[in-house]
Amino acid sequence: MGCYVGSMAEDPVVLVRVYGQRTELFLDREKELEMFQVLHTHGCGPELFCSFSNGICYEFIRGVVLDDTLLRQPSVYRLIATEMGKIHSIKCGEMGNGTPVTPVLWSRLSQFLNLVQSSDAPQQQRSSAHVETPNLTVIITEMEELKTLLTHTNSPVVLCHNDLLTKNVIYNKEEGTVKFIDYEYADFNYQAYDIGNHFNEFAGIDNVDSSLYPSRELQFDWLSAYLESFKSCNAVDSTVSREEVLELYVQVCKFSLVAHLFWCLWALLQAKHSTIDFDFKRYAMARFNYYFEKKQEFFGMRLPQFLQEPRAGHTDL
Repeated sequence: MGCYVGSMAEDPVVLVRVYGQRTELFLDREKELEMFQVLHTHGCGPELFCSFSNGICYEFIRGVVLDDTLLRQPSVYRLIATEMGKIHSIKCGEMGNGTPVTPVLWSRLSQFLNLVQSSDAPQQQRSSAHVETPNLTVIITEMEELKTLLTHTNSPVVLCHNDLLTKNVIYNKEEGTVKFIDYEYADFNYQAYDIGNHFNEFAGIDNVDSSLYPSRELQFDWLSAYLESFKSCNAVDSTVSREEVLELYVQVCKFSLVAHLFWCLWALLQAKHSTIDFDFKRYAMARFNYYFEKKQEFFGMRLPQFLQEPRAGHTDL
């Protein structure tokens, strides 16, 4: 809810958000508050005014939420890439904690799987008649295979948003800026996971269409803007080489796979508890199928195969 005195267009607006039913089962609200404060301190998020037992109150960011058209505009997606590079540059030590960080991905996946397996709550939301649901045994097998592959992938652990769908990006055309909102899943994670998860969201939510996954040319341009920002924020030479873009591209493709399984389990969990009018089981199956559509292409991808290709399509590469 947006709360204001006078005119919403001209006067300050305060947002009040009430947490969803049973979300405390799988969301760390203390971590969310910490992320609010850290991101605001670094100029990347709104100010948090207060929290209460089942919600929070924070600053309203002016702009429009992204749609599928804006998401593909070079001037906009480069802003997104630049902002993500800035967030990924926030160091653990700047959060008042000098201890080494570990990626949240595997522990959170295990948590979701355990909750789905143990939950005996009745289904809360609508579901399509006779909808097929993902096989948990298959998901477990795929998770183990991916963990073996991805833990040997040299992707840095950085501060990640972890849920950058279009509706979590606010675009202010007048100021030429984007800001990310909703930090329920924000935490330290693999750099390539955060990017790959965002690329997956190009396919949409209501009707997931894997053919809308960004083209290689768009990804190369996006990743070039990201690396320039990431390197600049880390006070190193911001020149980006072709090999750096290709190396990150391969990592992102691989980590995008595990994001499908993450949101598949999330949707199965939401189907048990959420009161939102959304077909979570159908969405779980869509992400499950999306995973297998991309697995053959991405799983065995290697950097040398791209280094040997002629430089075509993107002039900077």
